[in-house]
Amino acid sequence: MAVTRSNSGLDVVLDAGRTIFHQKRDQIRQALAKRKVYRATLFELSVLSDRVLFDLGISRSNIKRHAMEAAYDC
Repeated sequence: MAVTRSNSGLDVVLDAGRTIFHQKRDQIRQALAKRKVYRATLFELSVLSDRVLFDLGISRSNIKRHAMEAAYDC
């Protein structure tokens, strides 16, 4: 006995909705992970002394740019 499955219009719409939901959820997770890297980098560089930043070749005014590069590959 063969078992067949008929996709009604509602099943198709629900499957598409699930797919979109999972894609958006994954995008949000990736964005939150990048934001976490940005904030951690920003904090870690901000607490360094001016001397240490100078040794690293980073000026205090460029900390945000370096954090953006670390998180978002800008």
